[in-house]
Amino acid sequence: MAGERARPPSAASDQPSMMRYDRRAIVLASCFSGLAGYIDALGFIALGGFFVSFMTGNTTRLGIELAGSHGGGIALAAGILALFVGGVVLGSLVGHVAGRRRPPAVLALVTVCLFVSAALDTAGFTMAAVCLLAVAMGSENAVFQRDGEVTIGLTYMTGTLVKMGQRIAAAMLGGPPLAFVRHFLLWLGLMLGACIGATVHGMIGLAAIWIAAGAAALLSIAASFLLHDG
Repeated sequence: MAGERARPPSAASDQPSMMRYDRRAIVLASCFSGLAGYIDALGFIALGGFFVSFMTGNTTRLGIELAGSHGGGIALAAGILALFVGGVVLGSLVGHVAGRRRPPAVLALVTVCLFVSAALDTAGFTMAAVCLLAVAMGSENAVFQRDGEVTIGLTYMTGTLVKMGQRIAAAMLGGPPLAFVRHFLLWLGLMLGACIGATVHGMIGLAAIWIAAGAAALLSIAASFLLHDG
């Protein structure tokens, strides 16, 4: 209407998105992001600069490897991308079958992938172990999903940082002053997880995957009590 003042953008414009989740879900999501950061650090170190959860970085690496005609780098980047997408497909199917129990079911899948990865590394199959980490990370992105769309991205932060900036701008224009905190916690979780992962890798190498598997199991249990889809 002509007499109405323009309303500033606010957190409500995120619907449907992470703004629909309560504080308990956001705290757990930050923990899931921490797990992703931890695992990505392990993969990054083991693969010498390739990622197991950050596919934007791997896409850039693929382009660079293509430009340089580096067959090994091309195969590695493309392979990780394919495994990650396969993990997304697998996690989405498991989540679909689980229905309202999607979060704990998907996290149980992630846990299985991580335990198998840890066992493969222990048996000396390091590359297979690291590749399975990409499958686990792809699957993790199906934890928060509605109507076929991911509502909280757990393994990538570009969109999260964009939304955080938008929420800060909205607060400056009179919107909710703390709406950005949810996005900040997700970013902080991933960063701290990566820091811990790199530190632990420096002490025990890829045996650090066992710790990730144990953490995923605990998070699966927590999700079974605290989260449900819908």
